Amino acid sequence: MFVQIIEGTTSNPDALIAAGDAWQEEVRPNAIGYLGVTSGVAGGGKAFTIVRFQDEASARANSELPEQGAWFEKHLATAYDSPPTFTESSDIDEFMGGGSNDAGFVQVMKSTGVDRAEIERLDKVFEKFADARPDILGGLRAWTGPDSCVDVMYFTSEADARKGEGSTEFSEHAVAYGELFGETTFTDLRDPLII
Repeated sequence: MFVQIIEGTTSNPDALIAAGDAWQEEVRPNAIGYLGVTSGVAGGGKAFTIVRFQDEASARANSELPEQGAWFEKHLATAYDSPPTFTESSDIDEFMGGGSNDAGFVQVMKSTGVDRAEIERLDKVFEKFADARPDILGGLRAWTGPDSCVDVMYFTSEADARKGEGSTEFSEHAVAYGELFGETTFTDLRDPLII
């Protein structure tokens, strides 16, 4: 899998939604290796779009499509208040089958100073306790450097996620995770678009 992460700010969330709709109509029919997208705008206009492709070659081929360039200039470039940043990775871990189109709430966590080996060990431990968190539908982690990553977690709803965070079965593991993630910023996508 290959993931492109587009991050920026917008004072017009509706323009981003319209851009996504336009991409589905104008570009997706010819898209190569496209797997799906998760997009949303958090409070303060912080916007994330996570696009998944089968592999890097597919993503590059899509970038070269004339309709992709035309769509970007017409729709996406003007939806942000300033040029967005693009981060790419083919170093992907999936949890519980990856993302879920059924999620009502998505949380994006950008971390630096991550102890990768220990995180991967704890991931295996968490899988054993997944039944204690029915609010978690799945997730993915895109490694963006030796000790940096972006986690995208999919939940049934924000209310369920907040309740799950306080569950005693999970709290010990949450503390252990937190200590290994170094500096982390959290972005809550309360009305995500998942296709």
